[in-house]
Order: sequence, then C-alpha cells, then structure tokens
Amino acid sequence: MRRGGLEYALRAFWIVLLVFLYAPLAVVVFFSFNSINSSARFAGFSLQWYERLFRNEAIVSALTNTVVLALVSTLIAVLIGGLLGYGFYRYRLGRLSWLIWLIYLPVIMPDIVFGIAEMTFFVAINERLGILSPGLGTMVIAHVTFQVPFVALLVNARLLSLDPQLFEACHDLYAGPWQRARFFLLPVLRPAILSSFLLALTLSIDDFVISFFTAGPQSTTLPIYIWSAIKKGVTPEVNAIATLMIGSVFVVALFSLLAQHGASGGKQSKGGTKA
Repeated sequence: MRRGGLEYALRAFWIVLLVFLYAPLAVVVFFSFNSINSSARFAGFSLQWYERLFRNEAIVSALTNTVVLALVSTLIAVLIGGLLGYGFYRYRLGRLSWLIWLIYLPVIMPDIVFGIAEMTFFVAINERLGILSPGLGTMVIAHVTFQVPFVALLVNARLLSLDPQLFEACHDLYAGPWQRARFFLLPVLRPAILSSFLLALTLSIDDFVISFFTAGPQSTTLPIYIWSAIKKGVTPEVNAIATLMIGSVFVVALFSLLAQHGASGGKQSKGGTKA
C-alpha cells in the first residue's frame, strides 16, 4: 500500500515537473496563432502573424544571419574540436595532459564575461590592425570559441569508451594514418561527431549574450531581434518567432536522439551478431 502510494506520488511529481517546464512554451505557441494583437486574450485561430513574419525584411535578414552564423561556426567548431578531442586522447598520459583542464573553463565561464572579453579583444585588434570590426565574422569567431570545448569533450569521451586494443590492431595491420582515420576513426566517431554538430548548432542558434556583444549593426540575429522587439511588449509576431525557434530546436534535438538511438542500436546489433 505504501509502495503504491509512493509510485502515485512520484508520477504526480513527474507530471507537475513536465507542466512546470513546458507550460510557458505551450502558452507562447498558443498565442502565436491568435487572431488579434494580444498575449492575454485569445480571440480565434489565425496564421496572419506567420505571414507577416516572412514579409518583414528585418526578420528575414535576422533569420538569414542566424542560419549562416550557426552553420559556418558549427562546421569550423566540429573540425577544430574533433582534432582537439583526438589530441586530448592521444596525449592524455603525457606531460601535456593538464591542458585538458583548460578546455573546461569556457564551458563553465559565465556568458556575459565571455562576451565582454570577446568584444574587448576584437575592439583592441580592430584599433591596432584595422581588422575584426564587429560583424558576422567576429560573431563566427566568438561562437566557435564556445562551441569547440563541447565538441572536443564529446569526441574525447567517445574515444575513451573504445577498447585500446582496437588502436593496437590498426598498427598490427600496418594501416597508415590516412587509412586509420578513414576506416577506423571516422566510423567509430560518427555518432559523437553528429551529436556534437547538433549540440553546437543548437547552442549557436540559442545564443544571445555573446552574439549581442560581438555583433555589428548589420549582423542582427533572431535572439537579438526578439530582445529588441519585446521592449515594445510581447506581440503575437514575437510569439511566432519564438515558436519557430522552439520548433527548430525540437527538430535538432529529435535528430540527435535518433542518432544516439541508431548508434546504440548498431552496437546492440553487432553485439548480438557476435554472440
């Protein structure tokens, strides 16, 4: 009886927790379909705010900047972070192993401190050398700096989970560096690379603080546009933008989940076949 009561209490707590997490998002999505300009009273279903959204040149420009920034910075971060993660694994037992500790600092550093530091650095470089003026280029560099640690840690964690004898087997088979990278490292690292790509993409789309400090006048992103728009109040148009961002993050998270599920399914399948 007591055990049954505890189970009901845990289920109720789980439901309350889900409502607490997702109710605000559901309210935003609900009022994005409001037929009137109000976030307090729902007068009927309408798609007019989504139609206005894509006729607004400022929003389209912000959306374009967000997508370009996210894709370019993520591709660069995955390349650098992947190599960094492999280097951490390769030299984890050497004298340079303490360098791994440094990669954790950007992960736990407050965004506002990171943003101010990036802005100060770019301004100083621009004043002395005439390059790195605030704009999309500086935003790409800034996003790469906070994306790389996440990619490196995921790749390094994946390598640490592998059997070290697999690397020795590659040497025993006289596989060259290119053959080891193509036929061994890339296949086993594919789930980690895909997960880190999706995570870095989500972090870039979601970022506001660092983008705000490193953006130029012509490089507004969607989070910055929303921050500027809500100064006049939360309108259904802002709710529509937020709904699209929620949907994009949901799709990216779903792809990441499917990738991880596919990787674990592949392992189980191989394990079952081997057994």
